[in-house]
Amino acid sequence: MKKATNSDAKASEGASASAQIDLKIRELNDWRGETLARIRKIIQQAVPNVVEELKWRGVPVWSHGGIICTGETYKSAVKMTFAKGAKLEDPSGLFNSSLEGNTRRAIDIHEGDKIDEKALKALVRAAAALNSKP
Repeated sequence: MKKATNSDAKASEGASASAQIDLKIRELNDWRGETLARIRKIIQQAVPNVVEELKWRGVPVWSHGGIICTGETYKSAVKMTFAKGAKLEDPSGLFNSSLEGNTRRAIDIHEGDKIDEKALKALVRAAAALNSKP
């Protein structure tokens, strides 16, 4: 029998978090679940080895060398909060919330909003790259 390693434990935790995010998306069962699933796919395409976690009572978190962003769901919006968003270039003007702080920036996505996938992928990649800087 193979002995469990730390990397096995981390892989198991990751799978568990991914499964819990799948469940959260299914339970939402409306435009918010569809939107969360879509942004999740965009994040995974932008950073293929992104780590999925659940923090703060079930909030999906995507990390790569540190937190890239969260995916919070509210009644009227799905909010992507970028942990170091204030340090990111946003030439497409995706950030539309939490603009006054010195650290975070957010994107509120409302029902019917069009997502600029190309710009969002670039923003996610930039956030991952920022996490790898000393």
